[in-house]
Amino acid sequence: MSSIEEFYSLEKDKEYYRDLLEELGKVNEKLNAFNNINEGLSSGFPFSAKDNLCVKGVESTASSKMLSGYVPPYNATVVERMLRNKFGFIGKTNMDEFGFGSFGLNSQKIAKNPFDEHYVAGGSSSGAAIATAILKYHVAIAESTGGSIATPAAFCGVVGFTPTYGTISRHGLIDYSNSLDKIGIMARSAKDIRPVFDAVKGPDGYDSTAVNAKLNSNNTKHIFVVDQLIELVDKRIRAYFEALLDKLSSMGYSIEHAKIESTEAAVASYYIIAMAEASTNLARYTGFKYGLKNDNFGESYNEFFTEARKYFGDEAKRRIILGTFVRSASVKEKYYYKALKVREVLSHSMHEILEKGFILLPVMPVLTPKIEDAKKLSPLETYKMDALTIPPNLCGLPHISFPYAYDNGMPLGAQLITSKFNDYALIDFVEEWEEEFKYVFKYNIGAVQ
Repeated sequence: MSSIEEFYSLEKDKEYYRDLLEELGKVNEKLNAFNNINEGLSSGFPFSAKDNLCVKGVESTASSKMLSGYVPPYNATVVERMLRNKFGFIGKTNMDEFGFGSFGLNSQKIAKNPFDEHYVAGGSSSGAAIATAILKYHVAIAESTGGSIATPAAFCGVVGFTPTYGTISRHGLIDYSNSLDKIGIMARSAKDIRPVFDAVKGPDGYDSTAVNAKLNSNNTKHIFVVDQLIELVDKRIRAYFEALLDKLSSMGYSIEHAKIESTEAAVASYYIIAMAEASTNLARYTGFKYGLKNDNFGESYNEFFTEARKYFGDEAKRRIILGTFVRSASVKEKYYYKALKVREVLSHSMHEILEKGFILLPVMPVLTPKIEDAKKLSPLETYKMDALTIPPNLCGLPHISFPYAYDNGMPLGAQLITSKFNDYALIDFVEEWEEEFKYVFKYNIGAVQ
């Protein structure tokens, strides 16, 4: 039974929601999971929305000062579909500003890991993962560009599902990178992800990239491990990952090693494409029509827009500068077009393997870092942390992160990747894993139960 079915089998009165919101507020002060909480929640299975998803009448800032005070007059399609299916909106979750980050540090409030508040929660969907870990009855609607669902899910010990690009409409999403953004789901169990995905998938007439494809569940007992990516991983994680492969072998899965072309260039390709698209999307925030309003109309053109754009954080400014550079006429062919070619080669190489089975990888090359240590990383060192999550995201492939071990009390996550539109096979796999190895999962870790 899923926790959604369990929830509706129990009598939930108004006092339940009152107590839930009161306790959640206390926990949120400590962990910074939510940017705002819906104090009026009184019915339905609770769901949260990442703060870059529009919710009618609720401030939606993508965790940026630039969007302070923005209250959408409409719901994102995914939010509208959750409400129509009798889910109850509990609040907007914290994130790295506009989705720019891997550790939940590039926000107005640093997200903290529910297992130990001195550790990062992962990014950019940091708050979604924290909320999923601390709430017994809850699912999170999140978004991934280069690993923004898989990474925080892994660090916080929950399941993070990123579907095929285009299977969930992006209408109402405050975009980071249009060709990469994917709306997905986090939950404590794959059993909760299935009914939510059923409810929110499919085109809506607003998002031209949304697809109306048949989603399959072509399961396989064949798993590929990509050697050149495993080489990037910390030795301790490798040991845990080898133990995971042994367990899967005992479940009847065959393990084969493979090589994927262009993985060494995937991080560079991703960031060139993502920054180019991000700089285009952020160009609209001028303080005139979009973004925090600048009323100093007596200033010169340059002074007016410079004043308005000071509200961007450091990482947003960095991506605007680099993204504008790589798409400039003088270097576009040297950088941007090459990055597109790398994506094409990588997609072809992964497709050839995925025709024969799944690809399984660790989510991150390092154990969950402490906040103080993550702060010391240079931007380039931070970008390299996405080396394992970028390939499926760059190619628009469905993947799912699930916890499989603990190191000194902190969870580790692995990610399973499959071919486009074979999304349900991933959910089937994790459900099987959860059924077989229940002892691995520590669900009751939070104060809000």
